[in-house]
Amino acid sequence: MSAPKDDRPIGVFDSGVGGLTVANALIRRLPGESILYLGDTARLPYGTKSVETVKRYSERNVSFLLDRSVKAVVVACNTASALALDHLDASTPIWGVIQPGAQVAVQHSRGRVGVIATEATVASAAYADAIERLRPEIEVFSRACGLFVPLVEEGWTDDPVTEAVAHRYLAPLLSAEIDTLVLGCTHYPMLRPLLTRIVGPGIALVDSAEAVADAVAAAFGEQRLLPASSASTHHLCLTDTSEGFERTARTILDHEATFERVDV
Repeated sequence: MSAPKDDRPIGVFDSGVGGLTVANALIRRLPGESILYLGDTARLPYGTKSVETVKRYSERNVSFLLDRSVKAVVVACNTASALALDHLDASTPIWGVIQPGAQVAVQHSRGRVGVIATEATVASAAYADAIERLRPEIEVFSRACGLFVPLVEEGWTDDPVTEAVAHRYLAPLLSAEIDTLVLGCTHYPMLRPLLTRIVGPGIALVDSAEAVADAVAAAFGEQRLLPASSASTHHLCLTDTSEGFERTARTILDHEATFERVDV
């Protein structure tokens, strides 16, 4: 008897459009899957919000996706993964981005890992704790980079202003002689060329988007959640829309998609 198939989409949410880097990774890793993406652009950034606020927003986002009949949820927001994952509806398979990212980091590191993330993610110590559980001997150096998200949302991914900000943020981590750098926010992979120039070839950059896509693909094979056909469709829901957001979203998501303005 053939294995059952499931054509329902994967639900993905983030505070803005940065989580589309996770959606892209999922599409590359699982090309037959459809994506239903929720970008809470009306309330970004999550990284400066209180723990209770992030939990409340995340719970509502998951409820929205489940109401749209997704077969799994990926919390593409590092802040939400750090602060809210354990409090979310577990009636459907759900993944955050921190544990998969930490697992890749410890595979690369020779003993000194840098983490760049939002203020809330750094304050939670989620990456440091996850890395310590996997390899207690690794030293973790974390740095909050609050300006990166608005710069990416503005489209300034390769701009002299962004480069100057990045040099300032990364200087303490480079002084600490890190060998691995975790991009602990889904917006940060869009800065990868710039960050690579700054840190140089000797430091491995870890993109948690790729890591969580691998984890989802492995689980889907085991749980028989793969789709029946390859006729995938991608739909982007935004809680606030503007020409700039849609332009950035189309740039990040290298696939055809429809847009919808929603209330959560």
